[in-house]
Amino acid sequence: MKLPASILATLALCAAGTALAAGSREEANEARLAELLEGAEAGEPVTCVPAFRTDRMRIIDNVALVYDAGDTLYVARPRNPEGLSRDDVVVINRFGGQLCTTDIIRTVDRSAGFMTGVVMLENFVPYKKVK
Repeated sequence: MKLPASILATLALCAAGTALAAGSREEANEARLAELLEGAEAGEPVTCVPAFRTDRMRIIDNVALVYDAGDTLYVARPRNPEGLSRDDVVVINRFGGQLCTTDIIRTVDRSAGFMTGVVMLENFVPYKKVK
C-alpha cells in the first residue's frame, strides 16, 4: 500500500519539529548554565568537592549538576546527560563529607517513586567569580 505524498511530508515535518524542540530545550538549558556561570573563570577539574549542604545543588536538565559552594560553583557534566531530568529526583549515596565522581547517583521518578537510572559524573570544574 502506498501512502500519499502529503501524508509522508506531514510525518517528516512532525519528526523534524520534535527534533527541533528537543534541540531547542538543550540549547535553552545550556544557555541557563552559561548565564549562571557568567563572570566566572574555570579552574582545574577536581574529582571531589566539599558538599556539606545538599540544598545548594542544582540540576540543569540534560546538561549538568551544579553545586554552589559560596564563592565557587562546581559544575559536573554527566556521561549520560539524558539521565538528568526535571521529572526525576536525584538520590546521592555519598561516602564521607564530600561529593565525588565515584559516589552512587541514582534518579527516581518524582511521582511514582521507582528508580529511573544511574548518573555517572565527569570531574567537577570549579568556577570562581572574577572580581
